[in-house]
Amino acid sequence: MRLIQLNLLKAKPGYFLFNRLALSLALLLMCEITTAADSASLAETAKNKAEVLEEKAASQTISKTPPAQLITKPQAQAVDPAGDEPLEDGITCLARTIYWEARGTETAAMEVIANVVMNRVGHEGFPNTICDVVKQGHEQGACQFSWWCDGRPDDAKEDDSYAIAKEIARKALNRQFQDRTHGALYFHDQTVTPDWSKKYLKTAEVDQFIFYKPADGNAK
Repeated sequence: MRLIQLNLLKAKPGYFLFNRLALSLALLLMCEITTAADSASLAETAKNKAEVLEEKAASQTISKTPPAQLITKPQAQAVDPAGDEPLEDGITCLARTIYWEARGTETAAMEVIANVVMNRVGHEGFPNTICDVVKQGHEQGACQFSWWCDGRPDDAKEDDSYAIAKEIARKALNRQFQDRTHGALYFHDQTVTPDWSKKYLKTAEVDQFIFYKPADGNAK
């Protein structure tokens, strides 16, 4: 014991500093590993909940969702953290659509884009999942949502805007805000007047967007 004490006394000051730094780095690494594992768990939970909520939307189920089945804000924000993951789950597909169609606009404008996507899910003439709705038409090169096949990178680059988009996607899946489009299935920017708009009923104007639905309720 005395020998160990003497050796410690003879040790250079840098010896203790090195060990303290090594310990600090080890603790930091452990914290990062734990945080990454926690985030992955939150993201997986969010994706599983989104799948169930998608099924309810597709089946036009109107019963109230139990609180435990709702997606929480931390869970939604853990999904696609860098904005570059494949579009394979409802939250990512919906958030990326909101981001690319309405980033830089007011929250209300971003919410109504989410309304259109959710209105299409399960509606006759449209697919039963958010990702399929968003990607619809890409086989023919005429996507329903132009950002999906415009030939440009689809990654979300602006962290703040994408965080807002994911929060809106969460609330849309949870059915936590009203549909200000009044059931719209289509929309366009006010700066253009596409030919197809003459065939539908205008339902709303929100920010820079105009919304429509078929007169007979059938998608074309």
